[in-house]
Amino acid sequence: MADQQPNYGRQQRPPTRSSGFNSNMTTPSFLRKLQEHVPNSTQLVGFLTLIISGGILLLLTGLTLTAIILGLIFFTPLVLISSPIWVPVGTVLFIAIAGFLSVCGFGVATLAFLSWLYRYIRGLHPPGSDRVDYARSRIADTASHVKDYAREYGGYLHNKVKDAAPGA
Repeated sequence: MADQQPNYGRQQRPPTRSSGFNSNMTTPSFLRKLQEHVPNSTQLVGFLTLIISGGILLLLTGLTLTAIILGLIFFTPLVLISSPIWVPVGTVLFIAIAGFLSVCGFGVATLAFLSWLYRYIRGLHPPGSDRVDYARSRIADTASHVKDYAREYGGYLHNKVKDAAPGA
């Protein structure tokens, strides 16, 4: 008994046969490799769960497609018969929904503009206010140039009008 050493942490190898018909073939090493890759219980439960849930989803897919096809078969005549009602109702609903969404969009845009204008008037410099200031100065400069031009050449045009119509 003292001759036997404890086998802690070491893996025992199964005895191999060196004689016989299969001594030159790789069958023992193939079986050994196959036994090394056997899944543990957690992997086996996960694989079974995958197979079962996949089967359930495949069954539900088949039932859904069957229900859709049967629904089309049964309800197509009803839809064709009542289509003179559905087309105008659909048109009215489309126009009503489009109008409602447009009004909501314009309302949001108006609120955003009013908020920006309030911040601009208060002097909080919202985004884009520098462009508005630049455009306002350009318009003011152009207006002053037009005013100066009108003062300079206004008398000339006034005299020409009096020449063309002496009674005016």
